[in-house]
Amino acid sequence: MSILSIQSSVAYGHVGNGAAVFPLQCLGFEVWPVNTVQFSNHPGYETRRGRIAEPGEVAAVIEGIGALGAFDRCRAVLSGYLGTAETASVVAEAVTAVKAANPKTLYCCDPTMGDGDKGLYVPETLAAQFRDILVGRADILVPNAFELEYLTGRTVTDNAGALAAADEILARGPEMVVATSLPGEAGGAFGIGTLAASVTEAWTVTTPRLPLAAKGSGDVLAALFLGRYLLTGDMGAALADAVSSLFAVIEATVAADSRELLLVHCREALGAPPKAFKAEKIR
Repeated sequence: MSILSIQSSVAYGHVGNGAAVFPLQCLGFEVWPVNTVQFSNHPGYETRRGRIAEPGEVAAVIEGIGALGAFDRCRAVLSGYLGTAETASVVAEAVTAVKAANPKTLYCCDPTMGDGDKGLYVPETLAAQFRDILVGRADILVPNAFELEYLTGRTVTDNAGALAAADEILARGPEMVVATSLPGEAGGAFGIGTLAASVTEAWTVTTPRLPLAAKGSGDVLAALFLGRYLLTGDMGAALADAVSSLFAVIEATVAADSRELLLVHCREALGAPPKAFKAEKIR
């Protein structure tokens, strides 16, 4: 199965396509990466070089893939950081074109636009495109806690609040919402939760919260959940496996005091995590 992945690219480190492509390949997928930006590194460093791709350039690359007759082999479209508001329309058109060739294709949208530490870090025009155009087209939406709150106007402090916000998103069209970076408790200590919800079921997985400095964990989680769900069709199992693999990467990264996720070092854990966290059904 093949996946079209439309998101950022950095030469150094692992965010965007650099965080999504390798995990999906480790799960056995062919991945067609289309880069919305090309930077030397993510913006967490003191310096950065590169540029945002013109929307027409992104569209041309996608159209070129379509000209090969490849869309009928595409099982999913994954989008993340887009760079400009105009690129959101390119993504919407790509989803339409791929689904026309293969109606079974899933669109997984990671609405990469902000987090709890920095707030909104993209232009409001791009955030509005996520809210008004891409959310309704998504089959799977993967927001972090900040993005979930931004899209719904709700305050999320626990599982009940996260589920209520997810239900509001589900009413707009997506079949699934996977919400990350949620408040949680693990073993009596402050943890971090991830919720997966559809209109018929909902699951949560909570892990210990580790002092992670590296960026890109949300990009990895979106890719791992999408891949696991495509392989199993089981939302709860996909959530548990994805979170367990990501935790192994985060644990190794923190132990090494690395500013970048140790994806390659943890390649075996991407397919078979050494520590399995269980998903709890809450609906």
